[in-house]
Amino acid sequence: MLAQRTLKSLTKAVGVGLHSGQRVELTLRPAAPDTGIVFRRVDLPQPVDIPISAIAVTDTRLASTISTGHAKVHTVEHLMSACAGLGIDNLYVDITAEEVPILDGSASSFVFLLQSAGIALQDAPKRFVRVIKPVEVREGEGASTKWARLTPYDGYKLSFEIDFAHPAVDSTGQRVEFDMGSGSYTRDIARARTFGFTKDVEMMRANGLALGGGLDNAIVMDDYKVLNSDGLRYNDEFVKHKILDAMGDLHLLGKPLLAAYSAFRSGHAMNNKLLRELLSRSDAYEIVTFDDEKRAPQGFATLARAW
Repeated sequence: MLAQRTLKSLTKAVGVGLHSGQRVELTLRPAAPDTGIVFRRVDLPQPVDIPISAIAVTDTRLASTISTGHAKVHTVEHLMSACAGLGIDNLYVDITAEEVPILDGSASSFVFLLQSAGIALQDAPKRFVRVIKPVEVREGEGASTKWARLTPYDGYKLSFEIDFAHPAVDSTGQRVEFDMGSGSYTRDIARARTFGFTKDVEMMRANGLALGGGLDNAIVMDDYKVLNSDGLRYNDEFVKHKILDAMGDLHLLGKPLLAAYSAFRSGHAMNNKLLRELLSRSDAYEIVTFDDEKRAPQGFATLARAW
């Protein structure tokens, strides 16, 4: 049986929120089979649980935000991406503020936290959402067009193309494809950092955003070049970060996907719109398990290697 996964023990981190600048403590704890991933606001007078789902996403401006009632958690996508890359199904995320800490701006710190806690196999079958008919969402026309789609695929593959018309971005790889069956998430994707432009950062700070952002947790560019003294971690780090984000956004479905995802200039809003479109079409997907893990697509049965 291809089994569900959780953590062997709890692990903690302290950081600041990218947009709020608030200090936040994060505790990742094991959860029972079929719990799913649940964010828990432990700083509120009465702790509030926010289980992940496509419909729990209530804001996609600059990041993915999930909420229930008045309780919300911003910027969940990097942690969710690490969970997707390591195949984590069940997890409690205790958090002391309304934004996940940005840490180094990538998913690598979350991968390290999850792997340091140890990954445990559970006595329950891992459930996948297998796409059986193409689903697509599209916006704009001509130069402003952007789209994202899911198509049937025996495994999980993502391809993304960016178009920023910026000299520092244009000089790097514009398109990347990552396949869970043949690639290594921890090596190929997890270290790609979020990025921004100085002109946008100044505007965001004037509006009370990006208060925790800086050169130690993001790639920052002026009108011409990357300002980080250590340069890029990958020669296509910008588009790889978009893959990282997409993996996190899509893992908010609540179950891992078996599909090929492809996108052009997509973002958090369009990724969530794609999930909602998929869920609205009951003929486009099915829930599957694998009694024999050898029958599962490549890349899902083996635990991801440590660094």
